[in-house]
Amino acid sequence: MRHRWRASFSGIPIAIFSVVAALPAARPAAAGTAEVIHSFGDGDGEYPATDLVVDASGTLYGTTTQGGALNSGTVFRLAPSGPGWDESVIYSFTSGPDGGQPYNGVTLDAQGNLYGSAVTGGTGQACEGGCGVVYKLTKTGATWTQSVLYNFTGGEDGSGPGAGLSFDRAGNLYGMAPTAGAFGLGVIYKLTPNGAGGWTQTVIHAFTGGDDGATGSAGRILVSSGRLYGVATVGGVHGKGTVFRLNPVPGGGWSFETLYAFQGMPDGALPYGAVVRDGAGHLYGTTYYEGAHDHGAIYELTPTPSGPWNESIIYSFQGGADGGHPVSHLNFDASGNLYGTTSEGGDPGCSCGTVFKLAKVGRTWQLETVHAFTGNPDGANAYNGMVWGMGGKLYGAAVLGGEDNDGVIFELTP
Repeated sequence: MRHRWRASFSGIPIAIFSVVAALPAARPAAAGTAEVIHSFGDGDGEYPATDLVVDASGTLYGTTTQGGALNSGTVFRLAPSGPGWDESVIYSFTSGPDGGQPYNGVTLDAQGNLYGSAVTGGTGQACEGGCGVVYKLTKTGATWTQSVLYNFTGGEDGSGPGAGLSFDRAGNLYGMAPTAGAFGLGVIYKLTPNGAGGWTQTVIHAFTGGDDGATGSAGRILVSSGRLYGVATVGGVHGKGTVFRLNPVPGGGWSFETLYAFQGMPDGALPYGAVVRDGAGHLYGTTYYEGAHDHGAIYELTPTPSGPWNESIIYSFQGGADGGHPVSHLNFDASGNLYGTTSEGGDPGCSCGTVFKLAKVGRTWQLETVHAFTGNPDGANAYNGMVWGMGGKLYGAAVLGGEDNDGVIFELTP
């Protein structure tokens, strides 16, 4: 990819591929305002390549990949305070046994504890700088304590776990590591509480680089009705990445299905962001490359009664005012519109990325640019998706730009 992005890059029959005809051009701007609520710098973190989570009080949590006390990344907290926000670093990584370079944010449990993964550090000796960890931040009053739940070894268990984590209803955690594994191409793993205060890691799929794909993406696993959905950034029968599903097998274990293999232009290629699912069971996501104009695309996957999934490109980015090269997941609003970010395009003087809205009008989708980033002061290069927070607003991160060019957290009022 074109910026400081570190993430590394059998099933049912391949679905029918189609492109929605006569897609309308993007509108120049939609009603909505974006406001920076925090600009990183002065040691509180750099390069927030992070999803955000929000708790019941409206407080936001996320990670920075760099910066902090030892320039190994941070976990930060943004709490509403009167008309503004108070930002604090609740943990600075050391790149030692605790991990380093955390990506893609944290996951919140019902008790307010935080869980995440770090690409480097830990005790694994097979990888230069460590093979990475899964960690927990436990809150006791106003104090946060970090503990390592699992140290990756760089063997069949994987390495470099930069993806966000997802809980199921039983309290198990799921994630992806983009490298190592049985075939050297990454794994999908499960962490299960073992009842003794520890956790047990199980690899539930090792990518082969064949029909299943390779190098699991930085996107979170979607847990829905006991099944797991995700994307592999490359591999598949066309080498352009896949969308997959893992189904639980009675008696234990999982069966892996490739729901769709991307084919390249005018189809999409190289999906990084997680998928989202609507009430009808359709899946939606973004690809970084290709589409009709080679600036990335937004796709929809529709299940069919016979088994295969039909894929449609519902928008192809043009790389201009509409943005280009999306990495993010998407967000639904109550009306069924989709919101997301692009890492490039938008303002012609900057090409710093956009926030967009995709609305369905009849049988077609229309994209509106809600905000075009300009670098300073509003940020640049939004790699991650957004989260709904207080007052019906969306919150997200841009990895660069802001007052010190160390990235920002922004608030979007649709």
